[in-house]
Amino acid sequence: MQKQSTASRVTAIISPTIEEMGFELVDVDYVKEGQDWYLRVYIDHENGIDLNACERVSRKIDTLLDENDRDNALFPGSYILEVSSPGLTRPLKKEADFVKYQGRLVNVKTYSPVEGRKEFEGILRGHSEQEITIEIDGQLLKIPREKISLVHLAVVFN
Repeated sequence: MQKQSTASRVTAIISPTIEEMGFELVDVDYVKEGQDWYLRVYIDHENGIDLNACERVSRKIDTLLDENDRDNALFPGSYILEVSSPGLTRPLKKEADFVKYQGRLVNVKTYSPVEGRKEFEGILRGHSEQEITIEIDGQLLKIPREKISLVHLAVVFN
């Protein structure tokens, strides 16, 4: 639970600054890989994200996090900060994401089977607090939110 509470607290700290800089905060992950802890911050912008944008945001939030963690309560040890674009397979987490990407092809993974499967690809057709609706081969499928582990944009190659 520590990583979720840390990610939530980091989100609250950095979100206003990232928005002031003109970017959207897509997601924050705090994960341990091997011996190292990583704080991954995913940002987006309507014109895309380049290395310069990642560097500017990284410098700004690095200082901000240091100022907000003088007592080491937020991060008990060292961590590696990474700022990047969410990529082509951007996760959909916030309600605004489901509105913005309605009509797009998405991949959905569930914790437990829905109609005998745990992975789906279809067009996002709707959403509510309780479920999302995707269209697969002309049929609508409602997937309960409590069963969803991940929803992200699918990559389409033409």
